[in-house]
Amino acid sequence: MNTRQQPVLIAAGGTGGHMFPAVSLASALSARGHSILFVTDPRGGLVTSDVLGLPKTVMRHTISARSLGGGPKGMAAGVKALAKGFFESRRLIREYKPSIAVGFGGYPSVPPILAAGFAGLPTVIHEQNAVLGRANRRLARGAKAFALSFAQTQRLKSAGHARATVVGNPVRQDIAALAARPYTPPSGVIDLLIVGGSQGAQVFSKIAPAAFKSLTAPQRARFRLAQQCRAEDIDEVRAVYAALNMPVELETFFDDMPSRLAAAHLVVGRAGASTVSELTAAGRPALYVPYPHAIDDHQMANARAVEAAGAGWVMAQSEFTPAAMAGWLEAALESAEALARVASAARALGHPDAAGRLADLVEHLIPANGSGVDLDPTGLREAAE
Repeated sequence: MNTRQQPVLIAAGGTGGHMFPAVSLASALSARGHSILFVTDPRGGLVTSDVLGLPKTVMRHTISARSLGGGPKGMAAGVKALAKGFFESRRLIREYKPSIAVGFGGYPSVPPILAAGFAGLPTVIHEQNAVLGRANRRLARGAKAFALSFAQTQRLKSAGHARATVVGNPVRQDIAALAARPYTPPSGVIDLLIVGGSQGAQVFSKIAPAAFKSLTAPQRARFRLAQQCRAEDIDEVRAVYAALNMPVELETFFDDMPSRLAAAHLVVGRAGASTVSELTAAGRPALYVPYPHAIDDHQMANARAVEAAGAGWVMAQSEFTPAAMAGWLEAALESAEALARVASAARALGHPDAAGRLADLVEHLIPANGSGVDLDPTGLREAAE
């Protein structure tokens, strides 16, 4: 059978951090003539087409799945849902006969990838963060290959790293296009962009206005600010900046992020996988303030990986005070060359071509392409902690 007629099974959890790279791979492979079997949970099924733009030609199915959290009752319900999802996935595999399966993390990816392994299909695990996620750790034993976003991904043993390829985390095409635009250091006014999402905007709404208040008027005049705020914070934040005579754009959501990033000399944000991938792909210097309650502290791991490459700065939320931010802003005013240097390192770390690189890896591993080499099962058992 022609392998391009056998679908590629793609499985992902229902949140955006897992779904977006999965949809990106589906789009890249569809453009190359592959058929796609896309499997997620009902939550993920709601956003695949309307929000993320999954190609209309993709075959979509939802299965039962949920996390194992919530105490003994939650654990029991999670096991029951995952078991049901496993048998639903087995039926899909028997019906559609995919050639390979690719998982993107999140508990909805577990049943399809496990079922694919039981069916003898090669499986690929894509990890968006610098720490192998919990669902991916459960699937690591049987994975033929790992597609990583960070070279030194934690919680992946040496046997897993030996089968790993750094492809990056896919970003939107309009963000990837920014990689071709050189970074222009500020010659006077610094365009500062502060973004945070629903979890991050509150702390930035509290700290950033106070930090600017501690600067001198001439220092404040050298910043042109655009800041994301929660709806319940925006009026209070606007009043503080108005009292400082600072012109500022405040929004609860920026729907023009590519143009915002293109104009930004400097960014402040969280350190989720999507944020880090977009800022490094665009080559923008940034201060990362990791969300302290992220699972496995993966945002701090992401930020530290960027910092180690000289591609950004990191402040733990416990250290992110008005005085600390003000000091960082003052340093930014003093050295445009430093901003350019960090921007260059960010660009070098980014992977604007991640979707294509991931598609290349998947095509290489489709057995009928002559690349489905069986791996040592001992190594497979040792892949994850």
